Amino acid sequence: MTPEFKMCVEAAGGTQKLLAQKLGITEQAVGKWKDRKIPVMRAIQIESEIGVSRFVIRPDVYSNDQAA
Repeated sequence: MTPEFKMCVEAAGGTQKLLAQKLGITEQAVGKWKDRKIPVMRAIQIESEIGVSRFVIRPDVYSNDQAA
C-alpha cells in the first residue's frame, strides 16, 4: 500500500469503501490504486472531496512551484 493511498483512505474515514463512496465510484476501482499511483483526475477530486492535497497525492505531476 502506498503512503498516499493510505493517507487518502484514512482521511475518508478509514476504509476503501468509504473513500469510494465519497468519490462516487466502486470499491474495486479504489482498490486498483492500492499499489499504484492514484490517477491524476482522481487526485483533483480527492483534494476537493476529502481535503488531501493533490501535491501530496501526485508530487510527480504537481510540483510545489504550482502551488505558489
